[in-house]
Amino acid sequence: MDWIDRFPGLRSLDDSLRKVLLERSTIVSLAKNTVVFGPGKSSENLLLLLDGTVRVQQLSESGREIVMYRVQAGESCVLSTACMLAYEDHSAEGIAEVDVRAAAIPRQVFDDLIANSQTFRTFVFTAYSRRITDLFYVIEEIAFRRIDIRLAARLGELADGQGILRATHAQLASELGTAREVISRQLQEFQRKGWVELSRGSVKMTDQGALAALAETT
Repeated sequence: MDWIDRFPGLRSLDDSLRKVLLERSTIVSLAKNTVVFGPGKSSENLLLLLDGTVRVQQLSESGREIVMYRVQAGESCVLSTACMLAYEDHSAEGIAEVDVRAAAIPRQVFDDLIANSQTFRTFVFTAYSRRITDLFYVIEEIAFRRIDIRLAARLGELADGQGILRATHAQLASELGTAREVISRQLQEFQRKGWVELSRGSVKMTDQGALAALAETT
């Protein structure tokens, strides 16, 4: 089984197109914390992630960061896809959260497959539409959902098996699109209630049930 079969939407490519994709694409490895792409940089390859996670984040004019989404193994990046389709530079940055490995499809191959393969077009636009829906959810969360509910949910999502999240208050603020001071105040309130224990660079959930119940509040 080759890397193409890691992506269900590409498994039905005919043999000739599969051969082109395998022969003209390259497998790249990037170390943790590598900037995969950044604002003002053109997209010359579409990356299909084979292993690892890439965090895609936006920097506002005021200097505040917000995490837009994460690309997991078996996915492509919607921002890179948009840049490839529109021949535009990136407006956000992608950071390798761990060591990652990806298949890099050159622009010329991407353009040829988009033009000539319905299977490839369907794969690209299905992933694109799914991620756009996710981005609308992020906007809705920021605009309409209380920060305590969002923080409780994110703690549950990012903590390890022991209920520990190794992140600074500033990093959590980036995750939720708010100010560090807001996160600090809310974490201190969680600690006052006995739900978390705070230490430098980490948060330990001591009452996961209470946090989960809050996260499910509508």
